[in-house]
Amino acid sequence: MINGKVVSLFTAPYGGDKMISADHLSCLADEGIEGDRYALGTGTYSKKSEPGRQLTIIEIEELEALKHFPDISCLAEQCRRNVISQGIRLNSLVGKIISIGTVELKVHRLCQPCGYLEGKLRKPGLKNALWDKGGVRCAILNDGKITVENNISLVE
Repeated sequence: MINGKVVSLFTAPYGGDKMISADHLSCLADEGIEGDRYALGTGTYSKKSEPGRQLTIIEIEELEALKHFPDISCLAEQCRRNVISQGIRLNSLVGKIISIGTVELKVHRLCQPCGYLEGKLRKPGLKNALWDKGGVRCAILNDGKITVENNISLVE
């Protein structure tokens, strides 16, 4: 059985805005997170239509592993992801359906880091350090709520 948990949650109303910590996310099926830049159409990549842009997840373990790279760090609130997970390997979930709280998500693809994040944080090398470790992009399948400490599990 695949199980993890949510350790923190973030949203931002506009692309480039500082991520705001939240105790819960109100998710809207096929739209995104209430109040978040991609549900509002104000995200940096909102004009680039593709599935899985509604919610992103990254493993806290991958952010913590950056300590092995000199001069590279990225805190949970800096990584531009909505959900920070612990105890679950996300890459293996691409193409699968997972549940978090009362929300089911289709994991579409890896969320590869981009030059935007590296430039925004002024951390040369961050993109390469997080390549294939930058989390996953998900589509929201039903309305519901995700809270800190929710379990993350595979829907069989």
